[in-house]
Amino acid sequence: MQSVIHNVHPTIDKYPATLRILHWVRAVLILGLIAAGFTMTELNDEITAKFDLLYPWHKSFGVLVFLIVLAQLAIRAVSRLPAPAPLPAHEKILSHVVHVTIYALLLIVPLMGYAMSSSYAESDGVFFFGIHVPELLPKNNDNFKLFQLLHKTLAYSLLALITLHVAGALKHRFLDKDPRTDVLPRMI
Repeated sequence: MQSVIHNVHPTIDKYPATLRILHWVRAVLILGLIAAGFTMTELNDEITAKFDLLYPWHKSFGVLVFLIVLAQLAIRAVSRLPAPAPLPAHEKILSHVVHVTIYALLLIVPLMGYAMSSSYAESDGVFFFGIHVPELLPKNNDNFKLFQLLHKTLAYSLLALITLHVAGALKHRFLDKDPRTDVLPRMI
């Protein structure tokens, strides 16, 4: 059965170069965004770099990740992809659920960040490397608090799933007896 996010062909050994590059760029950006988000929320409000540097860059790179994910999904839809690795049924299901959920969160987390910035009464909005992104939501600090909770909770959920994704790839590379389950070469 073909997945919604896969156009599989058994003869393809690797993902297209564009998808591999975007995957690794996105991975680095996501880890940086999570680290920056954690740092920003822990810093004292008196530190000017928090609002003058960290928040604007976090927002810009968050928009960039959102756009990268949209590009990845579009490329995936028209590309020939490797067939799924020959995994046990429960691992295939887990892998599929984790991948689909990661992609969903890669879209939802930035949207919740945008909603946070758009609805916060004191926010100057979201800028994408100097370009102002229109604010579509009314200023409402109660909504801001909800979006803030969702952004934070879903970001940590994304981090947990990324950890599971990496652990799965390492398990298949180093612990599985069947070398056909090693999925890492397909993404390098």
